[in-house]
Amino acid sequence: MHKITLAFLGLLFSAFALQANAQPFPGKTIRIIEPAGPGSAVDVFARKLTPGLAERLGQSVVVENRPGGNSSIGAREAARSAPDGHTLFHANINNSLNDILTNDACCRLNDALLPVTLLTSTPLVMVVNPALGVKSWKEYLALAKAQPQKLNFASGGSGSITQLLGVKINMTAGLAVQEIPYKAIGAELPDLIAGHVMTAYLAPVVVAQHIRSGKLIALGVAGARRIPILPEVLTLAEAGLPDVEASGWNGLFVPAGTPKAVIQKLQLETAAIMAAPAFRAEALSLGYELGGDGPDEFAAYIKSEVAKWGKVIKDGKIKAD
Repeated sequence: MHKITLAFLGLLFSAFALQANAQPFPGKTIRIIEPAGPGSAVDVFARKLTPGLAERLGQSVVVENRPGGNSSIGAREAARSAPDGHTLFHANINNSLNDILTNDACCRLNDALLPVTLLTSTPLVMVVNPALGVKSWKEYLALAKAQPQKLNFASGGSGSITQLLGVKINMTAGLAVQEIPYKAIGAELPDLIAGHVMTAYLAPVVVAQHIRSGKLIALGVAGARRIPILPEVLTLAEAGLPDVEASGWNGLFVPAGTPKAVIQKLQLETAAIMAAPAFRAEALSLGYELGGDGPDEFAAYIKSEVAKWGKVIKDGKIKAD
């Protein structure tokens, strides 16, 4: 009996010790590593989340910008951080494309960095300069077949989603539209409006006012459905180009080894913030589709994106700069 009592007391003291050592989450300031520069669209969205997260989690939340390396510099820092939920990484589609192009295991999504939840997904809009003289995809296709030297498309450089979409359209439609690379997505807008480049694939919020003013012509949305910010613009599938979809997306990740309970808490609180009517209304007005799904659903989405664009990269013989 004496031995049993001692054993029981030992277990009891161990339980108390474990309970004392267990730290409630969160126990300190949470930082979100942002791989894009201050003022960029994804940076702005991350900062819109912080007040709600701080209120719901009871700790301050700060955004730390780590731009560079096509979003890889921030990913490396996040992957090396303590896996306790106090460091989040605001990944974007560039990170999944990096995984294909560089095959660097340091910060691979779904491996070194685990998904929490998808934040936004934004289908790109195919736009052309009015001087091209086309107002629909079918007219564009006919012109590209008849006068291929007349057409070009702007991209954000090697491995960018805008390059991959242009290459995908070329391969799907049997075209040879020439790529004009720029240093970043969106940098081509002044040249596009001036007519120095004829085609581009940009976010709805970037081109909506120019479409309404007639400075640009929209040929289609590269998404599964039309978007509220441009309800009159057909999807590319409706316009006559099926199986071509491309969206810029971003979401939250944590270093591998972060407890599942912490990941679940972060996902639930983030989803609750985005479910607020005012938050959703603003997102729709900017052309965003909000996420909020669980980690498993987000992981499956990333896997499908890597498979889709990996095929384009392979078939198009695209290399990293």
